[in-house]
Amino acid sequence: MSVKENTVSPNYRRPRTSQSGFTLMELLVVLAILGLLMSLVGPQVLNQLGGAKTKTALIQIRDLEQALEMYKLDVGRYPSTAQGLSALVTKPGGTAGWNGPYLKGDVPQDPWKQDYLYKYPGERGELDIFTYGQNGSPGGEGEDADVGNWQ
Repeated sequence: MSVKENTVSPNYRRPRTSQSGFTLMELLVVLAILGLLMSLVGPQVLNQLGGAKTKTALIQIRDLEQALEMYKLDVGRYPSTAQGLSALVTKPGGTAGWNGPYLKGDVPQDPWKQDYLYKYPGERGELDIFTYGQNGSPGGEGEDADVGNWQ
């Protein structure tokens, strides 16, 4: 008897195991589509954030106006420009009738972490409460635009 050699015939194929996955090309196509979507959607989302900050500033300015009206009812006048908005929280020297504080906590900062500006008498109205926006300088557009109680 001859010993049979343990060889595999050249026509023999191994059974395929069931492996699923993505090819490199498929992954690149998906990444390209995601990049395209982000380039279209991203600016819109950022514009909405800027608009939200401007709206927040307007709401805070309206709240400051209401506090100033209460101050005026008690004192008989608005605080001077030199006294500023801090007169809503701490009593200015020589002020009769002050019944504050007129704000809970400190005077808020604008959404860009800057102090609100206050002028009495105002240039655009009886009094001006405003912020210069994100860039912190007068003028501008979008998030850099001035936001005030005259709007």
